[in-house]
Order: sequence, then structure tokens, then C-alpha cells
Amino acid sequence: MQAETDPLPRPPSEASIVIIGGGIAGCSLAYHLSLLGWKDVILLERRKLTCGTTWHAAGLIAQLRSTLNMTKLAKYSANLYSRLEEETGINPGFKRNGSVAIALTNDRMHEFRRNIASAELFNIEVAELNKSDCLDKYPFLEEAGIIGGIWTPLDGQADPVNITLGLAHGARQRGVKIFENVQVTGFRLKGRSILGVQTNLGLIRSTKIANCAGMWARQIGKLAGVRVPVQAAEHSYFVTEPVESLPKHLPVLRVPDEFTYIKEDAGKLLVGSFEPLAKPYGESGIPEDFCFDELPFDMDHMSPIIDLAINRVPILSSVGIQSFFNGPEAFTPDNRYLLGEAVEANNFFIAAGFNSVGIQSAGGAGKVLSEWIDSGEPPCDLWDVDIRRIQRFQSNKQYLYDRTKESLGLLYADHYPFRQYSTARGLRHSPLHDRFLNLGACFGEHAGWERPNWFCREYSKTKIVPQYDYGWGKQNWFESSAKEHLAVRNNIGIFDLTSLAKFKVEGRDSTEVLNYLCGNEVDVDPGKIIYTQLLNHYGGIEGDITVTRLSENQFLIVTSPESARKDFAWIERHIPEGFNCVITDVTSSEAVISIMGPNSGKLLSRLSKEDWSADTFPFGTFREAELGMAVCRAHRISYVGESGWEIYVSTEMAVYLFDLIFEIAQEFGSFLAGMHALDSCRIENGFRHIGHDITYEDHVLEAGLGFAVKCDKVAGRLGDFIGRASVEKKKETGLSRMLLQFKLIDERVQLFGKEPITLSGKPISFLTSASFSHSTGSAIGMGYVPIDPSENIDSVLEGDMSINVAGEER
Repeated sequence: MQAETDPLPRPPSEASIVIIGGGIAGCSLAYHLSLLGWKDVILLERRKLTCGTTWHAAGLIAQLRSTLNMTKLAKYSANLYSRLEEETGINPGFKRNGSVAIALTNDRMHEFRRNIASAELFNIEVAELNKSDCLDKYPFLEEAGIIGGIWTPLDGQADPVNITLGLAHGARQRGVKIFENVQVTGFRLKGRSILGVQTNLGLIRSTKIANCAGMWARQIGKLAGVRVPVQAAEHSYFVTEPVESLPKHLPVLRVPDEFTYIKEDAGKLLVGSFEPLAKPYGESGIPEDFCFDELPFDMDHMSPIIDLAINRVPILSSVGIQSFFNGPEAFTPDNRYLLGEAVEANNFFIAAGFNSVGIQSAGGAGKVLSEWIDSGEPPCDLWDVDIRRIQRFQSNKQYLYDRTKESLGLLYADHYPFRQYSTARGLRHSPLHDRFLNLGACFGEHAGWERPNWFCREYSKTKIVPQYDYGWGKQNWFESSAKEHLAVRNNIGIFDLTSLAKFKVEGRDSTEVLNYLCGNEVDVDPGKIIYTQLLNHYGGIEGDITVTRLSENQFLIVTSPESARKDFAWIERHIPEGFNCVITDVTSSEAVISIMGPNSGKLLSRLSKEDWSADTFPFGTFREAELGMAVCRAHRISYVGESGWEIYVSTEMAVYLFDLIFEIAQEFGSFLAGMHALDSCRIENGFRHIGHDITYEDHVLEAGLGFAVKCDKVAGRLGDFIGRASVEKKKETGLSRMLLQFKLIDERVQLFGKEPITLSGKPISFLTSASFSHSTGSAIGMGYVPIDPSENIDSVLEGDMSINVAGEER
């Protein structure tokens, strides 16, 4: 053992990459970079390996996640841990003892059946359990209230410390240098570029950084101007005295309706929870001297959960409690961890905020992040966890503190469709917010924006407060949204689309830059609006945008709120040095009032003497307009498949213009419409949604968007547009999958997305998005299906296709 007076070992002065954090995430990344042959990798740990959160993690290894790629990463983690001892000689304590999750409500059982359907598609072995089966799998259960459950035989548990030490050992064997007791104090930067890491032992020159600092990730990011929204919260459990004759391979038990999990732990039972109201910790920062620390156990806070656990597993009442434990873990605002390259700095990567699933996630997360660092691009669609989804305000201390109280408990809450957060709300408002509030809007949050999702029709008469009543059937807003949807189809619907992200791209080289980044031709006459994608080199879709040419050297880019930071960063990073082109976020400068439907032109004609007919105002164009006393831009474009306009007006004139439009609209009997109606209309028309129907790994041709790609456009100084070669190649080789629309026959059934698509009873894919088509009276959705490039698509369409809805083929 090193004497206290010995000098600390000094890291080298230079490295190909510096990894900050010696928990399971940092050690997994170091291990996987070493597998890829990286040399001169340095990992810095501020105190001791695993001393933050990893050492006290419960170590539960589940495989089934909410999406295919997240499930693949969890499966990879389990497989990695199962072979780690053979490679490193360190036993990770991994055992596949299976897991049992029980349902105490019909809604929970419905969710379980949906999970079981996905598991078959994701090639995860699962089985539905009835009450008797649950008692057979876990004999200590109290049966009262049990409806059924899920059995996942290849789930398991492991020793988090030994997994981490095994990964560290494997990394060291391939040359990674790991240093404990080294504290990062700052970064050396030049513009957006990382030049080095400053530590208490000196500077390490490196152009690549990985922030895997767990609870400290926000503090470390702040040193480089990078926003990493993680907030620690208390996570409590207790361990019993030894239980006589306790099976060593007792499955992990989860009772989400009672917020608890229970695992066998060296002949004892460990009982933990995710309580509905969490306790944030260290909102002003985690203490620098924190090392294997425990927090005081709050018995008043935890006793209701403990009582539920004892009632559910009565054996707990007959054994003593050996110890109570409380330790902090890092949570994110949306319960999805943070992975990838930061927006604010080049080659600054993050793997943090694992929301109590770090052990099961870190193996796969380390693998894909190492590949991202190695190649410069994500190896697959990682949008679920991509840090670029995060908005700037979400690293605000007060926001994180308030949201974390709720987000921890949502891990075990019912995962209802359209579920809204109740905390950290009301931050981003359209200038029209109060108008919609008084008109009965039920607001939902998206990227921090408060947006009308639906309108309570009887609000003015009955004073019913618009709010969600969640469920798996037709929710309480179904009829209201149906009226809004049909108003758009048959009359007029008015939407507030102010939350759309808006960027101005300006400069004498702006046309050339945008033509290099966009698949479509953007060198068009001023006044034209172009729908296009930002493609990667594989032909996958990085962004789905419209480009409006405002003038010779000025363009307006419009994209979705959630994609704002990702798209902005993509464009900004691809503007070559020396090119006269600049991008500016102007989202807050204009409100957008969308007027859609067959009578929209008649309404606008009442406000303006201009000709709004298609002959003089064709689709895909804009022009300045005077509506009442307001000066604005009218964009003839539609996301709902009906004739209409998006009216862009300066924020200070927005309320005036809305009042004018709304007054005239009453004469037409038109409806205010919310985001649910927008979504159902766009799915009816097969319009894609970025992040759902089209992602990084969806080829633009297989997404059915070839019409928005112009391979024959003239290349500029930057060469062919990004992705052109892949598009040409796909044209030659043919499509291997295709995005199709589906409509259910049974009008009583609801679809929400992610339901498996089956062909002749075999799952082949899943719905990327879904809704109810009020025009046709049935649920509809979109999803990719595999096809043989040499065969006609008719062979697939003629097959016996169905959608698996909670275990039933529809």
C-alpha cells in the first residue's frame, strides 16, 4: 500500500483522450476504447474507483428496454459481464437468476403485455404469468391484489464494484493508464476546441475529453462551458439479516405499483425503492471530498414504502434488518441517460446520468460511445439518450431540483401514453399562452414549451379544468381532439406553432453551404420554401427541415423544438472555416399562427385584400402580408395535409393578430386545435416525424423521401452534398426496407406507437408512430417493413399482416 507521504503518481502530459470518472461508465468506455486499439488513453478518478455511485448500486441487470437499440445495449451489457471473469480473472458476481415483475392493476398488466409483445420482436425471452405462476416463481409473495406478471429468465444481478474493477483491469491490460486521486480543475480551450485538461497535478494535453463523472458531470461540464443536466437524488434500501433457506438463485422481484424491488444478497434480502416523491441531493454541487459516503437514512420518508414491502413479502416481518442504506445517484430531466458529443464544444463527450440503471446500461453505453469517438459518428440511432436532445435551460439548478423530485418516481410509475410531467413547468411560453389558457387549452410540455395539446370544449359553460385522465384506451380528450381534427379536414383549425425552432443562415456563401448540407436543391428564387433533409454519409437522416429563401443571401430554417440544438450544431459545425456564412437562432423573435383547412383562404381573405388562391399563392412559397395592422410573412405550407398557411409574426404583434384571426374565425365555426390533432392529421397523411419515423439510421430513400433529394444538383466548392454517394448506391442496390402506413380494421382498438408489426404471425418490425384517424374511424400508424430488393413490394403487401396490441393480433 502506498504510504501517505509518498508523492502521487503523475499522469503523462499528453493523451489521445482523457476520461474523467472512475465509475462503471468511465471504466467501460476505457475498456472499449482499448478494444478498438486506442493508445495513450488516460482515465482520471478524483478519489477511488467506484467511490461515487457505482459502489452502492443494487446491480440489477435487466434486458428489456423501451426501444430496440436501448434493448440491444442492455443485452450487450449482460453478455459482456457474463464473460468478463474469463478475460480478466475478476469475478463480477453475475448470475442470471431471472426476474419477476408483478402487476396489481389492469393498466399495469396491459403495459406488461405490451412489453411482452416487444420482447418477442427484440428477441428477449419472456413469459406472461398469472397469479399462480407469480407465486410459483417467487414463493414469498403475499397474493392479495396480484393480477399477473412477467417472467424474464435471462435477467440477473451482479456485483457493481467487481464489474468495474474487471473493466478497469481489462483496459489496463491493453495499455490504458488509470490514475486515482487526480482532480480535474479546468480545461484549456481555443474557441470550441479542447486543447487539454487541467488537474491538481498539472496539464494533460489532449484534444478529446470524455466526461463520465456521474454526480459530478454537471460540475465538470461547467468548467468547459458544457451543459450536462444531472441532479443527484437519494436512493434508499435496506438489507435484512440472513434468511434461512433462502434460494441463492431467487429471482429479482419488482413490484412497480408499490414502488419496490427485492433481490437476494448473500443469503439476505435487499429491498429498495423508487418512491413517487424523491429527495434531491447536492443541488449546489456534490462535495469534493465525497468518497464512499452514505447519507442519513430518512425513516419518515421511507417507512410507507417499507410497510408496503413487508405486506407484499411477509417474510420480511420475521427477520431482522441488518442495515439501512441511503446513497445518491444521478438523474436526468427525462429519465434517459446522456450520451454523445456535447453541443458546446468539439470532441467533448459525455456518458452520465444513468438514472439508477447504470450497471445494466454501462456496458453497451461504453461500447457505442467508444465507436462514436473512434469514427466521429454514432454507430446507430441513439436519439433516446443523445445529449443533443437536451435544451440549454435544463441544466438550471432550480429546474433540475424540481424535476428530479418527480422523475425518480416515474421509473416505476405507469408509462401511459401522452403522460405529462407535473414539475418544472411553465418555463417557455408562447406570447399566445394566456389566450389559449382562457380558451380551455390543456397544455403539454415539449422541449420546455407549454403547448396546447387539446381544448376542453365545454370549458366556458361548465368550468371544467382541462387535464389528462390517463389510460390505455380512448383518453378523456379523445372526443375533443376528434372535433379539432375534423375541423382541420372540413373547415378551419388554428394551431399555435410558435415553438418551432427557427434559424437564420446568412452570408454570401450561405447558398453553397446549405446546398452541401441539404439533400434537396436550395438554390431557388427568393420566396420559395424547400422541404429537405440533413443527411449523413450513410444516407441516414440527421435533420428534417424546411428552408425558406428570404433573400439572395438569407435563409430561414425551421425544425422541430426537440431537434433544435442538434440541428443547429450540425449546421454550425459543417460551415467551413473561411466561408462567409453564419447561423443564428431566432426562435423567440417570431410567433407562428397556423391556419389550416379548406376554408383557411376564405378566412385570410377577410383580413387582407390580397389574393390567397393557389394560382397566385402556390404551395411552397411565402410572401409578406398585411393582416389588419400587423405586418407578417405568410408561408403556404402544411404539416396536416390540408390547404393552409403558417403566419410568422413578430412576438410583440402576435396577440393582436391572434385576436383578429380568432374573431373572424368564429364566423366560420372554426376550431382551435392542439398538438394531438396535429399529430393525428400528419400521420393520416403519412408525414414523417423526426426521432420517430425518421432517424440517423433510416435511409432517406427507404423512408420514402426520395422526392426531397436532388442528386443532379450542381456541386459547389465543397463537393457533392453529404450523403449523395449513399443515395446513388441505394438506387442501384434497391431498398431493403420501406416505411408503410397501416390501418386497423377494429375501430375500438387504440395504437400509440412501438406496437410490433407481424407477418404471418411472426414479428418483423414495429410502428414508429401511431394515432387515431378520425377521418377513417380507425387507428393508424407507420412502420418500416423489410423487403427483398429483388422482389416487388406487392409480395409484402399481399401478406397476412397484423399489429400486436398487448398480445393480441389485430
